[in-house]
Order: sequence, then structure tokens, then C-alpha cells
Amino acid sequence: MTRLLTRSDLQALLEPESCLDALRDGFRAAASPTIGQRIRTDLPFPGTATALVPGVLPGIEAYTVKVNAKFPGALPALRGVICLHSGHDGELLALMDSATVTAWRTGLAAALGTHLLAGPASAEGPVLGVIGAGAQAEVMVRGLGALRRHRELVVHDSDPARATAFASRHDGRLLASAQEVAAAADIVLMATWSRSPLLRLADTRPGQHITSLGADEPGKQELSADLLESALLVVDDRELAATMGAPAAAGLPASAAEATLGEVLRGDHPGRTGATDRSVYAPVGLPWQDLALAWLAYQQAERHDIGQKIDLLS
Repeated sequence: MTRLLTRSDLQALLEPESCLDALRDGFRAAASPTIGQRIRTDLPFPGTATALVPGVLPGIEAYTVKVNAKFPGALPALRGVICLHSGHDGELLALMDSATVTAWRTGLAAALGTHLLAGPASAEGPVLGVIGAGAQAEVMVRGLGALRRHRELVVHDSDPARATAFASRHDGRLLASAQEVAAAADIVLMATWSRSPLLRLADTRPGQHITSLGADEPGKQELSADLLESALLVVDDRELAATMGAPAAAGLPASAAEATLGEVLRGDHPGRTGATDRSVYAPVGLPWQDLALAWLAYQQAERHDIGQKIDLLS
């Protein structure tokens, strides 16, 4: 039997703290977790198709295959499915909405990286800036809130109505541009569709941290080369970042990334070492992250009997 898990099912099953623990454990699991393949292709329509396979982690006897469609003009812009298969015999254990899992695993992994790299949390908390007020920003803010507090939130989005709604939900303040957000914020969270740099070195200041999720496929770019070269740049996987991530978008080599988040979590790299350092976390997203959250959701669904069950072989 295969369990079907919709967006509402997943939202009922997942909560930030356990997801953060699962992602933290995944980054620490091995020096080189199975990266798998990320296959992307343009379509003869206004969108792209991406597949991530396989999602594998030590200690989990299952794997994931994810297929996504990205259509920037659609709402939601990302749609697809995650197939969770048994590692024993390939049985399709669950079929679930990939947009929800992708937003949660990307946003919460970004929150984890932000927390580790942004310097010690103060009692007062930093000013938090958001550029791009979509689903991933929503989860980033929620996840970061489970790890540290902030004293103020400022937000900008190319869609004023979306920015206004986001600011209202998070008791934030609207700003007119990405540069204004960077000028006001100590920590900047970015998740946009931009294809040219929104922030350059001159827009930032010493001691600032930026997390950039926008360069997740070729042609997308949020940060300039001079900013990436001047900052401590941390990625999730060097090779992938050098082919389709922030370094690639800025024309920089793989060596521009000084560390991976796994290396920082395992203590193999110290991360930020000075209060005036700039730091950037710019992940691309890895297949094992899909498995980490899909397996967690599946276990909870089995425990509480959530989601419809069907026999695809009948």
C-alpha cells in the first residue's frame, strides 16, 4: 500500500524543531553523504523540470525520488511529487507533495546555516531582513525563530501585495528595495527568482550575514562576485555550487566556497571567526534533505494514520 500525503497532511505532520534535528543529523551523518544526481532541463513551455535522485542517508532504509516543475508565472510556482521507496524491495511507501517538503527542507536548512554562521545570538536579537517573501522565506523565518530571536523584521518583495501580507504576518516593516533591506538588517534572508545581482559588496557592511537561496539553477543570481569573494562563503556541496549555485552564477570557481555546512557542523571548519566578518550561506539543495523530511513525515503519518492509502498495483 502507498500512503498519499497532501500539502495539508504534511503541514499537520511536520514541525520545525524535529525537522531541524533531522537536517542537522543529516549534515553530520558523514563527511560525504550520498549526493545523488540533480537533473534539470528546459521545457518547450515557460518552465523547467528538475529531478533529484536518490535521496539517501545512513541509517534510513528508504530512498526518495523527486520530480519538480518550476513555472515562475504560476501560483504556486513549484509543483511536483516525492516518491518514498523502501530500501528493502523498492515498494512505493508514500507519494507526497514536493512543494511542501522542498520549502520546508530548503527553508529550515537555510535557517540552520544562518544560525550557525551569523555569529553569537544576543539577548536583544538582530534586525532580520527578508528579500523575496515567498514560501521559502516563510519557513526560513519560522525556523530561525526556533533557533534565535530577532528584535525587528524588514521585508521587500517585487510584489507589493505579497510583501505587505508577509510583513503583516510577522509584525514586520516594508522597505522599498533590496538595498534598503541590506542597509537596515544584520541578517538578510534572500529567496527570489532574480537573474542579476540584487546585492553587491557596497550594499553590505562588515559583520553582516546573508543567506541566499535564489541561485538554485543556472541563470539565477542574487549576489555579485565581489560580495561572494569578500565573504566567508559556505555552501551545501562544493561541486554542485560550482556548476549551478551562487559561485557559478557569479563566474567564480569551486574554491570560492571556503566550507560546506556539514564541515561547520562537524567542527571541521570554524565558520565565522570574527565579529566583523561577512558571511554568506548559499546552498543549492541536496537529495538527502528530501529524504530526511519525507521519512519523518511518513513515520508520523504511519503512527497517526494520516493520509489516504491506495494500492497502485491493484
